[in-house]
Amino acid sequence: MTMAKALNEGLRRAMEANPKVLLMGEDIGKLGGVFRVTDGLQKDFGEDRVIDAPLAESAIIGTAVGLAIRGYRPVTEIQFDGFVYPAFDQIVSQVAKLHSRSSGIYEMGMVIRIPFGGGIGAIEHHSESPEGYFAHTAGLRVVSPSTPNDAYWMIQQSITHPDPIIFCEPKCRYWEKGEVDTDNAPRGLFEASRLREGSDVTVITYGPSVRTCLRAAEAAASEGRSVEVIDARSIAPIDYAPMAASLEKTGRLVVVHEASANASVSSEIVARLSEECFYSLRAPGVRVTGYHTPYPPSKVEEEYLPNVDRILDAIDRVMGFES
Repeated sequence: MTMAKALNEGLRRAMEANPKVLLMGEDIGKLGGVFRVTDGLQKDFGEDRVIDAPLAESAIIGTAVGLAIRGYRPVTEIQFDGFVYPAFDQIVSQVAKLHSRSSGIYEMGMVIRIPFGGGIGAIEHHSESPEGYFAHTAGLRVVSPSTPNDAYWMIQQSITHPDPIIFCEPKCRYWEKGEVDTDNAPRGLFEASRLREGSDVTVITYGPSVRTCLRAAEAAASEGRSVEVIDARSIAPIDYAPMAASLEKTGRLVVVHEASANASVSSEIVARLSEECFYSLRAPGVRVTGYHTPYPPSKVEEEYLPNVDRILDAIDRVMGFES
């Protein structure tokens, strides 16, 4: 399946399993969403469960808060990553805090789907990476699939989880195909995955950058360097155990994502692993990220996004330190 189709099938399965699961978002019903992730679901489940919402992200999330309080399982779609900001106050002030504020009386079992990242020739507000804002906020869980199989299972796991989930979907991977096992979940929602074994360098990434890192690892192998690639999958919480185990073996760390390096997920990963694996390190951790600028015009986005050459350069840098 493509990732978009895997998400569609995952949503369908969740809606079949629980009549209190409902979808809300702009153009998700008759149109099936801008990326057609919800295609056909309104036809099969009706307008009461697949709701075309007005152009008002704050109202969409605010309505979902009320539904979650009443025991429903709302799954909201933010049409593009940059459109989440009108709902930011609802997310960080209500969604993230109501469970704690009510001493556990109210559960915020809801999912906020956000197509995120660049690589599709779009402009700012359509190509951004806001995951760090939400990872910083206590009370929110943040995850990102990188394959159709993960997308299929992680959306279902997110819908059944009692905490609010920010579900970041790499839009540049929507149309890439992969095998999907519809019978067996590969791992838990918040578990990292080692995608490639290696002994020289540990590369940690997630979402849209996973495939780029795997290509870089292949290129590095042709130069005689063994690169281990770990897909974090969960951004909040982060599954540090397999990352630390890998770094204790390789001694060298590169972290890759599209968001700016400034106060980012990669900053946290490098800092935490430097603390936990200090005596295993052979070189300081290096980050390969987007630049600390607004997202550029599509003609130059390839210069902005992490690519194979920039990742290989980072591998060269950490390999250049003496043991």
